[in-house]
Amino acid sequence: MVKKNQLAEKLAEKYGVSKKQGMEWLDTIFEEITKVIKSGDKVNIAGFGIFRVADRKAREGRNPKTGETVHIKASKAPKFRASKVLKEAVQ
Repeated sequence: MVKKNQLAEKLAEKYGVSKKQGMEWLDTIFEEITKVIKSGDKVNIAGFGIFRVADRKAREGRNPKTGETVHIKASKAPKFRASKVLKEAVQ
């Protein structure tokens, strides 16, 4: 597993900047993706994938301990769909 600070370090090495600057770049990218999908739009990064927010409908579920039926309210969840290029790259 590669962690965020390791990605920042690789970015910094590639572009000849400090690790702190690499972390700032990553933070900015993640903040902007979050802002866009929070507003309801999609972020489409060609060759990588699409970030979006999906609406989850209200539904009935079960408490695994008691078996009791519980109501699960509607919610929103972030989703990512990988591009064909990314899918092929990891095969």
